[in-house]
Amino acid sequence: MVYHWINPHFRSHSLAVFTLIRQTLFQNILMMKKLFTTSIGRLRLLAILEGISLLVLVFIAVPLKHFWDVPGLSKSLGPIHGALFLLFVFNALRVGVEQQWKFKETTWKVLIACFIPFGTFYIDYKILRNIPTDED
Repeated sequence: MVYHWINPHFRSHSLAVFTLIRQTLFQNILMMKKLFTTSIGRLRLLAILEGISLLVLVFIAVPLKHFWDVPGLSKSLGPIHGALFLLFVFNALRVGVEQQWKFKETTWKVLIACFIPFGTFYIDYKILRNIPTDED
C-alpha cells in the first residue's frame, strides 16, 4: 500500500505483468493439452521425464550410493527410471509405426537417445518437436 503512494504507476505496471503471466500460463496449458492428447506429445513428455530421471540417477543417486554410502535414492529412483525407460521405448516404437518412420533414419536415433544422458532432450529438440501432429 505504501508503494502506491510513492509510485502512482504501480497499478498499471502490475496489470501489465499480470496480463503477461496470464497469457504465458494459457499458452503453457494449451501446450500441455497438446502433449497429453497426441501420440507425439506423449512421446515428448516421456522423453523429458525419462531424461530427467536418467540425469538424477547418474549424477546424483549413483554418486550418493558409491561415494557417500547412501543407497536410498538409488533404490527408490531405479525402478521409477526403469518404468519410464520401458514406457519410452514402447511408445517410441509405437509412434515409429504410426508415423511410418524408417528405422535406419529416425527410430534408431530416438531409441539410442534414451541410453545417453541429455540424449532425450537432444532428440526432442532435433526430431520430435518438428514432427507435425494430428491437430496441426
